[in-house]
Amino acid sequence: MKEILTYFPTLTDLQIRQFEAVGDLYKEWNSKINVISRKDIDNLYLHHLLHSLAIARYVTFANGTRIMDVGTGGGFPGIPLAILFPESHFLLLDSIGKKIRVVREIAEAIGLTNVEAIQSRAEEEKRKFHFVVSRAVMPLPDLIRIIRKNIAKEQINALPNGIICLKGGELTAELHPFRQIAEEVALSNYFSDPFFQTKKLVYVPLG
Repeated sequence: MKEILTYFPTLTDLQIRQFEAVGDLYKEWNSKINVISRKDIDNLYLHHLLHSLAIARYVTFANGTRIMDVGTGGGFPGIPLAILFPESHFLLLDSIGKKIRVVREIAEAIGLTNVEAIQSRAEEEKRKFHFVVSRAVMPLPDLIRIIRKNIAKEQINALPNGIICLKGGELTAELHPFRQIAEEVALSNYFSDPFFQTKKLVYVPLG
């Protein structure tokens, strides 16, 4: 939890309680349904929660922003972002039903009312969103081809509507089709832990 408070010192009491609660909830659920690598569960706050919140260091979502998290897995980055932005609305998608069950149970247990979690593929989702977020789900060109239809026309944020992905490694080839418009940010700019040395955020405006 100290990693969260170090970088997000202005959390409300409710947000602190929610972030504190998810630690035990994920450990409990992960013992039944493996949504996080068993060897990685002890690094939940650093490798999953704080990593997800890199998006919040890049953009502050305006109240009423609609965000779709594609391939959310156990709820990342969607659940940490939903805690941080209670006035934004999050749709968390994953094709694996047992993962969505965990997401729903955890969201309900900590009182998140701004999260909808459904078992589905992004190809089947027709609704419009200001942003799509994901964490290393698939190559960026493939993901953009699938979700371009879901990007809303109306703009309510300082940052134009688009896609924000958390990725790692060498991205030159993946970003080549979007090199004129994409922005790539090293997460070491935001967080000092060595875990983030190879991690990146990629934003592509699509609105």
